[in-house]
Amino acid sequence: MGVVAAVALWELLPRLGILPAEYIPPASVVLPTLLGLLGDGAFWSDVGATLSGWAIGLALSTVVAVPLGLLIGTSAHLHRATRVIIEFFRPIPSVALIPLAILVFGITLDMKIFLIVFATFWPILVQSVYGVQDVDPVARDTARSFGLTRREIFFHVTLPSAAPYVATGLRLASALAIVLAVTAELVAGASGLGRSILVAQSAGASDLMYALIVVTGLVSLLLSAAMSAAERRLLGWHQTHRTVQS
Repeated sequence: MGVVAAVALWELLPRLGILPAEYIPPASVVLPTLLGLLGDGAFWSDVGATLSGWAIGLALSTVVAVPLGLLIGTSAHLHRATRVIIEFFRPIPSVALIPLAILVFGITLDMKIFLIVFATFWPILVQSVYGVQDVDPVARDTARSFGLTRREIFFHVTLPSAAPYVATGLRLASALAIVLAVTAELVAGASGLGRSILVAQSAGASDLMYALIVVTGLVSLLLSAAMSAAERRLLGWHQTHRTVQS
């Protein structure tokens, strides 16, 4: 019902003149343009370019951030030594690094991946650190009293306890990665949906521009749903996802 109401408002407000129809065309103009894109090969190439940057960047940051976060979380000395560095780099917006990325990598996929990795590395790292530090000490001591080695405690107690935190970091990083992918394409002109939005805006094709904006929203929604589904499947044993049968 909320979606239907939003589309209805989108249709009525430009028709009634409350919003300028030349800049914000009604839904009945944009949606047919959106449907027409589905048969355009160039459109799917743009979608693939955006998703490839999202996937590669998120995968690289995950491979590095998760093991590093688990390592930092298990060592109080290492956590104290790296805390200032993490808190310094974490607030830096990736958009501010676009000039540097263009200078080093040019307007390429590597530039987009660099920005995505920088933006998504920190939430995954921080959540991994917090996950390890939030392990129940009673559970750890109990495992130690039963004679489990440090390696066994890590894999059977620490890692399962930290898994929901890591999953949260990945879900946040996934949303951030798609935002950075489109932003890099808009600002730097890298291939993808962002550049197509910019080209449509420059050509005055407002219906195409809004159709592409809707596509970016749908892509983000589908990626978020996929990440949530994967989290529920992989962490179905955890109390936050476990359903109680009455």
